[in-house]
Amino acid sequence: MPTCFRVRPDSMSPNDCFYSAGVLRMESEMTLPTLKAPIVLVHGLLGYDQIKIGKWLVADYWPGIPALYRNAGNRVLAVRLSPTAGVATRAAQLRSAIRAAFHGEAVHLIAHSMGGLDSRYMISRLDMADRILSLTTIATPHRGSPFADWGVRHLQGFLKPYLTFFGISHEAFYDLCTERCKQLAMEAPDAPGVRYFSVAGSLAADEFGVQWRAFHDIVHAAEGENDGLVSVASARYGEVLDRWEGDHLGLVNWPHNWLRTRRPPPDRLPHYAELLRRLADTGF
Repeated sequence: MPTCFRVRPDSMSPNDCFYSAGVLRMESEMTLPTLKAPIVLVHGLLGYDQIKIGKWLVADYWPGIPALYRNAGNRVLAVRLSPTAGVATRAAQLRSAIRAAFHGEAVHLIAHSMGGLDSRYMISRLDMADRILSLTTIATPHRGSPFADWGVRHLQGFLKPYLTFFGISHEAFYDLCTERCKQLAMEAPDAPGVRYFSVAGSLAADEFGVQWRAFHDIVHAAEGENDGLVSVASARYGEVLDRWEGDHLGLVNWPHNWLRTRRPPPDRLPHYAELLRRLADTGF
């Protein structure tokens, strides 16, 4: 049985927590298990692990989540992959990061957005099935995103020459399209022995600010309920689908109130605590 720890807010630094209007919002106390295997967090398109200037933390892709897990005694690695490379390239980078950090040890993956596609490719195509115990995807477009289709149709003529001129990879934008994701499903089937879980987000149209609303409407017209970029239908994968209310960035605890019209996104730490508990209850 996994060991369990009680995690209190005062055991976490301000940089690890979520702020709204200057007020720290966290559950008063949470009980989390300690898994035997490490946890690897995999970011999505245009992502990173952390951005720092000297000792100053400018941005964190997973606000508060690594600290939540570590304070319960878990080993956590937040990887940094190419922000715009294709799935095959990012999957190879993910494999290298896991092998370097955890020699011969199997791990759990929690992957946001495109990171879930990278993870599936790595497991199936890069001989890593024996190194992965579980994959939990958060708002991953397993069947592609209609917004990516729209973006490639309308923007590639303008943006691609600039990206090419500056030597910036752009394959990620194509790999998120619905046809590429269908191809991935055929080329990278699930691996026996790996447990697959998923989380989907959705939000009412009038909850989105103007920056998200157009994206939401494009996806909604094609696939219905969505988080502004990825539909619930596309995010569904594996044994269990959890539904969280929220937009695409809010699902990883981003405090981006300016993208919302009515209320700030909720603190996601209790949701991520539940993901850990499920793994422990599954026997990990």
